[in-house]
Amino acid sequence: MKIVHFDEPGDADVLQPSTTDIPTINANEVLIKVAAAGVNRPDIMQRKGHYPPPPGASPLLGLEVAGTITAIGDEVTGFKVNDTVCALVNGGGYAEYVSAPAGQCLPVPAGWSMQEAASLPETFFTVWTNVFDLGKLKEGETLLVHGGTSGIGVAAIQMAVASGARVITTAGSDKKCAACIDLGAVLAINYKTEDFEAVIKEKLPQSGVDVILDMVGGDYIKKNMSVAARDARIVMIAFMGGHKTELSFLPMLMKRLTLTASTLRPQSAAEKAKIASQLKEQIWPHLESGKIKPVIAAQYDFDQASEAHELMESSAHIGKIVLTI
Repeated sequence: MKIVHFDEPGDADVLQPSTTDIPTINANEVLIKVAAAGVNRPDIMQRKGHYPPPPGASPLLGLEVAGTITAIGDEVTGFKVNDTVCALVNGGGYAEYVSAPAGQCLPVPAGWSMQEAASLPETFFTVWTNVFDLGKLKEGETLLVHGGTSGIGVAAIQMAVASGARVITTAGSDKKCAACIDLGAVLAINYKTEDFEAVIKEKLPQSGVDVILDMVGGDYIKKNMSVAARDARIVMIAFMGGHKTELSFLPMLMKRLTLTASTLRPQSAAEKAKIASQLKEQIWPHLESGKIKPVIAAQYDFDQASEAHELMESSAHIGKIVLTI
């Protein structure tokens, strides 16, 4: 089968087409003929040598795919050959075929293309874990999402709005802020021209925000505590602005804040299967009704993976980047 491969970590141009054997599957897995694969920040980090795959995972890039099941393991139930699915995989998505634990597969939503479905698993699993599980976002609460036009951001905005929450977001241009408003955010702050801390304190002087999803870190951690409401939950999922900062923890004490963090890839198959089940029950109906819509920034052919990575690293995109295989 064809794959995208790199021999040594480096810039996007290290990605090259190659070939390898079609993977085998175990009793709890399915084999998927890949139609499309999502591109995500962890792919960039792995390509640069900063995010090694966990033990037993494929060394190939690619954490989410959509395609057609061509084989099933002896213990798999609920799926059959020729079913179309999207799946969170442990690696190996940049390939013509990939093995996936059956518990991490979900049906392609009615009316969605394979490319649109491939944009779902990594971001939706991540948002559900951090906003709804760890963050415990409830109907009527306010969510602050940093990076609102990233793949994570567009998913978080729509999932929160569909669940009855209000969303405030930050983004890096007026165009990106307008896109966040179109997705349902009530307030979008251009962090390059405004201080989100000052804006939120002006707009919500008596309340603050209940849940914060932060992929920036650095100086944002102190500002997050400043704009947080009493009993707020702050969830870190990345540190694009740095993982070190100086701050006072007094606001945590005074406001009874929860500061937590997680990463998705090392979680067990059982944990990921639980997330998939919750998504199917709570979120998939919103996908099929059109309440949550796909946001695809760009699609690239399989042999253009390096260009897809360059776009991801530029942060010029709004929504998801997808490889068509």
